[in-house]
Amino acid sequence: MSFFNELKRRNVVRVAIAYAVASWVLLQIADLVLENIAAPPWVIQVMMLVILLGFIASVVIAWAYELTPQGVKRQAEVDLDHSITAATGHKLDRIIIGFLALAVVYFVYDKSTTSQLSPAEPASLVAEETAGASEPDAKPDTEPSIAVLPFVNMSPDPDQEFFSDGISEELLNLLVKVKGLKVASRTSSFNYKSSNLSLADIASELHVDHVLEGSVRKSDNRVRITAQLIDADNDRHLWSDSYDRELTDIFQIQEDIANAIVTALTAELGIGLQVVDIGPVTSNISAYDLYLEARELFIARKNLPKSWRLLEQATDLDPQFARAWEALAAVHSVATSWFPGDGIDHESLALAAAYKALEIDPDLSMAYAVIGMKHETTGEGYAGAIRNLNKAIENNSKNATAWLWRGITQIDMGYAREAVVDLEQCLSIDAGYLNCSHHLAYSLLALGETEAAIKQFESTIGKNFHSMDGFFVSYYVHTGQRKMALLVATSALPVPFTPIEDWIEAIENPHEDQSSRVARFNQWGTEYDLDICDMDAIAIALQQEQCFPTIKNASLMWQPDTADFRKKPAFKEFVNTHLMEYWSQYGFPPQCRSLENGDFECD
Repeated sequence: MSFFNELKRRNVVRVAIAYAVASWVLLQIADLVLENIAAPPWVIQVMMLVILLGFIASVVIAWAYELTPQGVKRQAEVDLDHSITAATGHKLDRIIIGFLALAVVYFVYDKSTTSQLSPAEPASLVAEETAGASEPDAKPDTEPSIAVLPFVNMSPDPDQEFFSDGISEELLNLLVKVKGLKVASRTSSFNYKSSNLSLADIASELHVDHVLEGSVRKSDNRVRITAQLIDADNDRHLWSDSYDRELTDIFQIQEDIANAIVTALTAELGIGLQVVDIGPVTSNISAYDLYLEARELFIARKNLPKSWRLLEQATDLDPQFARAWEALAAVHSVATSWFPGDGIDHESLALAAAYKALEIDPDLSMAYAVIGMKHETTGEGYAGAIRNLNKAIENNSKNATAWLWRGITQIDMGYAREAVVDLEQCLSIDAGYLNCSHHLAYSLLALGETEAAIKQFESTIGKNFHSMDGFFVSYYVHTGQRKMALLVATSALPVPFTPIEDWIEAIENPHEDQSSRVARFNQWGTEYDLDICDMDAIAIALQQEQCFPTIKNASLMWQPDTADFRKKPAFKEFVNTHLMEYWSQYGFPPQCRSLENGDFECD
């Protein structure tokens, strides 16, 4: 008898086939279960090793032993005339058929649930198939919307939370690039970090109909990202997947997830959405890790010195990392006001980083915005500021900060109405951007729309955010709400022993000699390293007109309480030096007009 025939007689081939099919089914079930409990990747690897060893053992046992009515015996002990291997073989055939049926059922189910949702399938194919569909229950042709919730940090090291937050924001920024898809802002979505609210409630509050959630597990040089897209209207899962890869694949994972979402929404809604293509932003994963950590610190305005040091390390590791240079420019840009007098030339560092970023990637947005806000240092003036800010918005129309900064620049130039438009656009992109809310209230105040300004300002009080509080103290004083004025003044300048009463009394008695109050503020300010010109609203109340006509404080000139200053030579000198060229080319602000003698006046 040949060796192969003997293998068949002893059912070795049948045992091998039965074991292989059963193992495949077992591994599919195990992978599904382990994925849902976020088990580490080594668990499935151990299972595969055990199954492989078991396969070898089963083949050896099938060759060496036989199942008889008296139990398991060695082949050498079994009389061939009394062997029941044929009957055993029929049983094994039925077992193989049963497991094959299970495999087919699983395969059909898997294909039916993923064929339209696979990250690898181009969204354009689905769009072509559904473009002509006209089912009566199809959703109305409205812009789909999504919120990306902060992914849960499942890493062994809790300090890696910046990485999971960073990946969440990277996905959000990718989805923002998809035309026709409305994406809730980071500020709004991240408010629900660790929230106990249901996904339906979160979606309702964010005014979106889809939610992306997931988890990130980073260990050594591997990362496991699990993501799922949910239709918030009925809590239905539209797509989910897990990605267990080397960290070097992180950018491909992000692109795969974003495009899987695009494909899922295209199939679900019957509309065409374009896939995104990013490519790696850096070839150095360590630099990318530093960038994500630094960016989270910057967004939270938490430990900015550490943020810029991390970004300096990132750019040292990869000098062609454009986004790291751009982030470094942004950090130094705000550090100017956060750390005045620290001996570091943040202005020059911000500009150098911004120019370097644009040298590498001219399509960036934030780098242009930084250059625009440093127009005094660059010598480009307000015309250069607007030109660079326009470019920032052109490169990324969803850059809320660029709209904010252009709005701030508009109010500096006297264009309060244009500032309101920009700031409202900022809030339409990011409804939770409190700095936009405060500057919008401030701009409405400059327009004389006091009721709307107060309503806008007071809507932010519960958020404990106080960037522009001081400018509203005067309103509460003039309307007889002195206690409210004291509270707002205290929140505007929460430094110990601030002479708040002097501030309030200066507003109540504008025609009095303010010199004693100025002296008290100067004495107090010396102790805390604060100059009266650094306290904008107080400078107005104490009539410190030398503080107004500067690039830094230009917006003070347009407030209701500085109307008298707009009649004085210092105001005209500032306008003629910094604004007249722009006004002459693009038009005077509505409160100002040209006079026949070549002069001008402003209300």
